Amino acid sequence: MKSIPERIKEDLIAGSDEQTRISGERFFREDVKLYGVKSAMTERIAKEYFREIKERPKNEIFLMCEELWKSGYLEEAGIACNWSYFVHKRYEPTDFEIFERWISKYVTNWAACDTLCNHSVGTLVEMYPEKINDLKRLAHSKNRWEKRASAVSLIIPARKGMFLNDIFEIAEILLTDTDDMVRKGYGWMLKAASQAHQDKVFDFVMNHRTIMPRTSLRYAVEKMPADLKLRAMAK
Repeated sequence: MKSIPERIKEDLIAGSDEQTRISGERFFREDVKLYGVKSAMTERIAKEYFREIKERPKNEIFLMCEELWKSGYLEEAGIACNWSYFVHKRYEPTDFEIFERWISKYVTNWAACDTLCNHSVGTLVEMYPEKINDLKRLAHSKNRWEKRASAVSLIIPARKGMFLNDIFEIAEILLTDTDDMVRKGYGWMLKAASQAHQDKVFDFVMNHRTIMPRTSLRYAVEKMPADLKLRAMAK
């Protein structure tokens, strides 16, 4: 009998389209492996198969997620991210170690990083705020995706007004990073925080604007009123 990850692969291959694959590749600077399956179909496959496994132990579900990650295909990574979030009510603090391993071993593009971190990692940190210290540790990593993860994991909590001081601390760690993916990641985090704390984020940006990369600065003030944007971006 074929395993569920094997059956998923067959469904993805059957639903693939060459034009969709070519179109999808245009969103990435790095090489990505794509079947060429539209996101709506991938999400449907994820939900259909999750109904078969939802009553299984969380660790067993995580093992199947890891099998999907190992394929290297973005669609399978997306399903793994969906499944790991679907069980979020069962999260424990030690699950951070599993998510960190996936980032370190399998994440090779912004889409996989953001899908895992925005939902699974961010939710875990909301549930167990002490794990914010692990994000700060990742911010010091040499791995570009771990550094991006330290910021984009806080996008949804930031919109809720949470972790503002920690957000500023992570932004300061990443402030002069030369990697565009990291710059955009922490700029996005600041933009999300500005939705609840506009004045404080603006002050942070103004205090660091002389050394903050323009990419990060532009992201950070994107949701602010036009006059504040002009002040922040003025040379």
